[in-house]
Amino acid sequence: MTDATQTAFPAQTPRAEAARDAQGRRDRMLLLIVALLALAAPILLNPFPTASALAQFNAGYPDLMQRFAIYGILAIGFNILFGLTGYLSFGHAAFLGVGSYSAVWMFKLLSMNVIPAILLATVIGGLFALVIGFVSLRRSGIYFSILTLAFAQMCYNLAYSVLTPISNGETGLQLSLSDPRVLDGPSSGSLPVTSLFGAEMREAATITLGGWSWTFSVGYYVCAALLLLAFWLSIRIFRSPFGLMLRAVKSNQNRMAYTGLSARPYTLAAFVISGMYAGLAGGLLASMDPLAGADRMQWTASGEVVLMTILGGAGTLLGPVLGAGVIKYFENIFSKINDAILHQWVAVLPDGLEDAVVAVIHPFVGKGWHLTLGLIFMAVVIFLPGGLVEGARRAGAVVRRRDRNAPSVESDAAARRAAAE
Repeated sequence: MTDATQTAFPAQTPRAEAARDAQGRRDRMLLLIVALLALAAPILLNPFPTASALAQFNAGYPDLMQRFAIYGILAIGFNILFGLTGYLSFGHAAFLGVGSYSAVWMFKLLSMNVIPAILLATVIGGLFALVIGFVSLRRSGIYFSILTLAFAQMCYNLAYSVLTPISNGETGLQLSLSDPRVLDGPSSGSLPVTSLFGAEMREAATITLGGWSWTFSVGYYVCAALLLLAFWLSIRIFRSPFGLMLRAVKSNQNRMAYTGLSARPYTLAAFVISGMYAGLAGGLLASMDPLAGADRMQWTASGEVVLMTILGGAGTLLGPVLGAGVIKYFENIFSKINDAILHQWVAVLPDGLEDAVVAVIHPFVGKGWHLTLGLIFMAVVIFLPGGLVEGARRAGAVVRRRDRNAPSVESDAAARRAAAE
């Protein structure tokens, strides 16, 4: 290498290399923590004894844990687009829906093994994202968001009423005994179930210890393994030169253009990757319950993933997973709290006061759980623009500050005692 080349491209300084190594260690530690939490989720999400009144808040049953993982994958993919480039898509439900339809068709035509279905769902989600992104990314800002929303609604209406031979319309696509299933052969007697090389997705083992009961499901651990893979890939993307270019797109596209770089190939690549994540999530939804309906393409589903990402922390690694968990927890736990459960909780109060307390809490639970979620979302946006991850960082900073100040406070007290003596 010549002196001129070395001057133009200086070697990385020891400080930069040390910073990169430190960042790598933090990322590996974060991945390890997420892996441990995912493995122990059936225990950690069931903190209350089964017979206790607080068992209502346990979330360690397979169906809900699977949704935590699946929607975490969806939010991670959306964060690659929105968190890194700043492009806000309102059409990701389209990729979620086509992923589900692709997986169910694979179950009907080929095999009940989830691997081919998941692979096809991911590929079809990416192809749809390539087509939609190629058109939508000709615009930016609100115009891009409206274009993606329009495409998603077009897909919804096609699935609901136009392409009924493929989607089965409003009834939804589901399995039947007459499906050919080339590799498995036609079914007889009862509908087959999805499996992974012979292990059924619904297969589970329950362990009871004292008043606690924990269920370990094959389907959940399949979803958790794919969540960890998706999380690891997002880390690689965030720390790669490609990720830096996506941040440059979000920072200032005009400066990129002045340097001779076009932002569109990078944004299109991010859009396709994000669509593949959404297709994977749709395939997993169908793998857990072999049914695909047009409702998964509704605009509300697209809005939900936006809320997940912003609530957890857009542009952060862990934020989208946290946001997905919070929203799905409220949807499945708070929505089941009715007036009868509320009366049980406050039964010790006098009758008049009991009715008044239930009347005050009633709008925030049950069918009104959206109100509680909306208030939380407003508080996060106003006071924690960086989402729940920013809240955790602030809390950690306060704890570290107290730890640093504690020795000085003790030494000051010792000095005052010595002076008094």
